[in-house]
Amino acid sequence: MDYAFHYNNAMARTGVYMALKNLLGTLSTSPVVLCIGSDLAVGDSLGPIVGTMLQTGRPFQGYIYGTLKNPITAKEAKYLVDFLKKTHPHRDIIAVDAAVGEEQDVGLVKVTAGAIRPGAGANKRLPKVGDVSILGIVAKKAPLSYPLFNLTRLGAVYSMADIIAGAISDLTSDQLVNKSQICV
Repeated sequence: MDYAFHYNNAMARTGVYMALKNLLGTLSTSPVVLCIGSDLAVGDSLGPIVGTMLQTGRPFQGYIYGTLKNPITAKEAKYLVDFLKKTHPHRDIIAVDAAVGEEQDVGLVKVTAGAIRPGAGANKRLPKVGDVSILGIVAKKAPLSYPLFNLTRLGAVYSMADIIAGAISDLTSDQLVNKSQICV
């Protein structure tokens, strides 16, 4: 099942939280959050901004991979797939990334069961990652979408990141007793 919420919707954070709760069920262990992206293009910075928000300003219980200081790009994410499975074998992996979409979808935060394919918007063929995916649609899909990431408004990306980080923080704070935060 897929869920989608526009970042201007006052209930978006609650919606993303409920979607994660429905897709993941009750958390028995702290999740791994893989925040994919780069700080080199505003539109591609959604993942690292989420990771930084979880690391610095939110109560979060889990593992964070990908921040503004230490980004995990789509190219690097492919090497993490096996590492995450071996290092965190029984933990849910929440993958967060920016994406391109149809014009009417720009501004949506989409939560989906299953893995995402990092770099798909830039026509990269990389392995899928994640048990649950959160995508922020930051630009319209076009033949050369990647340059559009530089035309994306930082305010929109930041608002989406705030919603996503808040929902993930709420999820772990509500469900986990063992409080631990580990940032990589």
